[in-house]
Amino acid sequence: MSPTPRVALVTGASRGIGAAIAIELARRGVTVALHYRTQAAAAEAVRARCNGQGHTLHAADLGDTAACASLHDDVLKAHGRVDILINNAGIFVDHPPLTTAPDAWTAALRDILATNLAGPWELSGHALRHMAARPVADDPFGRGRIVNVSSRGAFRGEPDSPAYGASKAALNALSQSLAKALAPSGIYVYALAPGWVGTDMAHAHLNGPDGAAILAQHPLGRVTSPEELAALAVFCALDAPAAMTGGVLDINGASYLRT
Repeated sequence: MSPTPRVALVTGASRGIGAAIAIELARRGVTVALHYRTQAAAAEAVRARCNGQGHTLHAADLGDTAACASLHDDVLKAHGRVDILINNAGIFVDHPPLTTAPDAWTAALRDILATNLAGPWELSGHALRHMAARPVADDPFGRGRIVNVSSRGAFRGEPDSPAYGASKAALNALSQSLAKALAPSGIYVYALAPGWVGTDMAHAHLNGPDGAAILAQHPLGRVTSPEELAALAVFCALDAPAAMTGGVLDINGASYLRT
């Protein structure tokens, strides 16, 4: 760990995967800027579970490019630096191709791409410019790290939410393009591709009529836990070797295997 505590901005940190990542980063001694959209009380509850002091809360609608810029600026004002960016926030909206009205079909693409792709795009742009301006140090961590939370849906397809699958495939491509561009500057980029994760949002599906079919996809007999995904995200954020930059890492309990 750096003598100066590293600072991480975690988007979508008020619940689920983002909350688990924020808590694990704090356990490792990182100062966390927790982003949320509207759930201030939930974000405050997550901050209360984070070890250490100095963690901050930041509200922003990541579908708004100006809000992304303001979010990054607010974190810099609060902490003076951003060492790690975790692009976790995302939305999923059902829009089956054959049954969705044209207006809803168009809105689904617009809204999903705004949050799932344009938000990470904007935040990554601000973060990488900040990271690249910092002095080069003899440190395996490099000058900064970006971790993007993608999905197995980028590879297997999402028949009821094709815009979601498209957004995550584009996020993988963005991650790999940035990894190639930024490696010479000592900035490393990783993407994680989970399947079902046992968050509060997932429990409604797992306990509903489709629950048995969802579990049948998983040889483990269960879905990935938020803590398992957080462990991988934090490994990439702090410990992964530079040679792993550009990697898209599957964490789906062998529910979908790609070749």
